[in-house]
Amino acid sequence: MKSEPDEVSIDDALVAPGGVVPWTGVRNYQARNFMRDAMRVGDGVLFYHSSCAEPGIAGLAEVASTPYPDPTQFDPASKYHDPKSSRENPRWLLVDVRATRKTRLMPLAEMRSHPDLADMQILKRGNRLSITPVSPSEWRCIIDCISIS
Repeated sequence: MKSEPDEVSIDDALVAPGGVVPWTGVRNYQARNFMRDAMRVGDGVLFYHSSCAEPGIAGLAEVASTPYPDPTQFDPASKYHDPKSSRENPRWLLVDVRATRKTRLMPLAEMRSHPDLADMQILKRGNRLSITPVSPSEWRCIIDCISIS
């Protein structure tokens, strides 16, 4: 799950009450569908910092809730407001994410250097999704690389 650190960083998440932050602002249908259809409470999350000086994995987290409507879509003052969405038929969902640990930064360049990560969706040319699935073998490779067990 990608987040811009000036919006929500791993440090911000770790100091949030219970380490839990709502993953607001997802406005891509495919990313929304990954949250809605594939994520389950307790699933591991790679907390990835994007749109910053050095993008990369900055921490670990877990899915802390089932999907529910993202309230920012209803707020006209929010940059994530969607005037076509209604409370009766919301377009956008979120899950709560519980930060569990800050790790050493694993930069994008380092991720690209690992043959075991060659097929990782976030590394595919043109990928702009903020949420992508990670295979069990990709997860193990990253955990081994950041020396977290």
